[in-house]
Amino acid sequence: MKKLIEKYFESLVYFYRALKYKVFIILLLSVLIGFLDGLGLTMFLPLLTMVSDTGGTQSASSENLNFLLRFITDLNIDLTLVRILLLMACFFIAKSIVVYLYEVYKVNVQQQFITKIRFTNLRRLNNLAFKYFISSDPGRIQNTMTGEVDRVARAFLTYFTAFQAGIMVVVYMYFAFTIDTKFALLVSAGGILTNFVYKKIYKNTKGASRKLTGENNVFQSLVIQHVSNFKYLKATGSISKYSNKLKSSIDKIETSNVRIGKLGAFLTASREPIVVLVVVTVIYIQTSLLGSSLGPILISLLFFYRALNFLMQMQNQWNKFLAVSGSMENMSRFSEELKLNKEEKGSVVIRDEISKIKLNKVIFNYGPNTIINGVSLDIPRHKTIAFVGESGSGKTTLVNLIAGLLPIDQGEIIINKNFISELNLTSYQSRIGYITQDPVIFNDTIFNNITFWDEKSEVNILKFTNAIKKAAIYEFVQEQEERENTLLGSFGSNLSGGQKQRISIARELYKDVEILILDEATSALDSETEKEIQKNMDNLQGDYTILIVAHRISTIKNADKIVIMNKGRIEEQGSFQELYDSSIYFKKLVSLQELS
Repeated sequence: MKKLIEKYFESLVYFYRALKYKVFIILLLSVLIGFLDGLGLTMFLPLLTMVSDTGGTQSASSENLNFLLRFITDLNIDLTLVRILLLMACFFIAKSIVVYLYEVYKVNVQQQFITKIRFTNLRRLNNLAFKYFISSDPGRIQNTMTGEVDRVARAFLTYFTAFQAGIMVVVYMYFAFTIDTKFALLVSAGGILTNFVYKKIYKNTKGASRKLTGENNVFQSLVIQHVSNFKYLKATGSISKYSNKLKSSIDKIETSNVRIGKLGAFLTASREPIVVLVVVTVIYIQTSLLGSSLGPILISLLFFYRALNFLMQMQNQWNKFLAVSGSMENMSRFSEELKLNKEEKGSVVIRDEISKIKLNKVIFNYGPNTIINGVSLDIPRHKTIAFVGESGSGKTTLVNLIAGLLPIDQGEIIINKNFISELNLTSYQSRIGYITQDPVIFNDTIFNNITFWDEKSEVNILKFTNAIKKAAIYEFVQEQEERENTLLGSFGSNLSGGQKQRISIARELYKDVEILILDEATSALDSETEKEIQKNMDNLQGDYTILIVAHRISTIKNADKIVIMNKGRIEEQGSFQELYDSSIYFKKLVSLQELS
């Protein structure tokens, strides 16, 4: 039964999983609206009966109408024109009140639904395994987290609007069948036939929706790359050529949107003609071919015309739902992928200082390739360890394993006395400062960049001042007209390379970290700036455990230990002088960089 419901009511199940009982309240209010609307319209029937009795001709459907008249008289209500009109007004007023409550409740539930989607996806993205993230499409992530959410909101709205229209169809058809069963069957057959006309449109709309979702993912990815590489594209005159890719993507999105729009326009335009055609055809068959009188038909015609109108509205709204159903499918898959690729975390919270890090025969594979192969290493507290080697030797991967960004496949990484797999990674990683070749700069003030939006309290201002002094950027901040409130611009466009790195260093020092990781942190800087940054880092030795990934030997001369890596293995390790005296490879590196 459960599988049957999930198969034929997949979308309803999706909404139910997010909203639980609230879905049933929406459905109940929809039924109530249809019931009150039907009762309001049935008040026309006693009026028609009164007219028929006055005219001396008894309607052929009067027997079927007796249930309503008996119900009213059983309530000791004397049927007069005024009272019938008052009852009719009461029903429609009650309906309008329920409609108001329904619309307000639906809007609130819709916003709760969208908020829940956003919060859930954000939480799952935060917990996503880094190994999975680096192989993901950033365009898809951005599109799903932003634009697709709005399309899912439209899916929610159109789905329940279509459902409400379906309820109205059921109510009107019930009353219509009660009045004239033969006529009702003929009109129902006409309504069913219209569904075959629209079936192909539904299929094409759903296909176009899925295609549009994929194209939006590609477009967002291209936009991210366009913005990130803007300087290069501009400087090399390649911006026009790359823009052609964006234009092509935009054209594809436009084509899909136009196709969906045309299919929707056909449904909207064909709605009334099809309703009229069905009614006219059935009236002709009923009167001319079957020889029935027109009286009973006119009484039930009101219900059928309303029913067919709502049937067309239901089909129209359903097609609009299908137009965004691709986004809903994408959102469901995306959220499930985030859930399945959740980062594994232990439960041990680090409370003491990190006194020692030990690696024992660590192996890490990426796909079929072994990136780190049997590495063993001791990292004592407050020592500076440098990693050198050719590109692809595994230096950055190794520090990422130590930082807990990637899970090891074999071996052990022990932090103090606990395996890294046992740790609550957040408690461990909050003690790590990470500085890369491309500094992380946010489009905000210097203060917010360094404090990560901490409150401007006296304590935090003092911490901020100490951090910028340690990072040797205090004078730069004081020279700015707005001082710490100076906006840095997008990606730090207002800063030099050295200033960006000092801002990054200051941010990590502000956090009171214990471990500093510098991954090629100075490789993009000029020699003079590199020396200044290196002098700052030398001043921090002994206060922090520092891990340096470097190509330039000059930046690691004062390291306590230098680790030479080759093809994922540790070839040699020792101090600068020890390696210079014993390692031919290291001596060659020094000679090539003219460092003695």
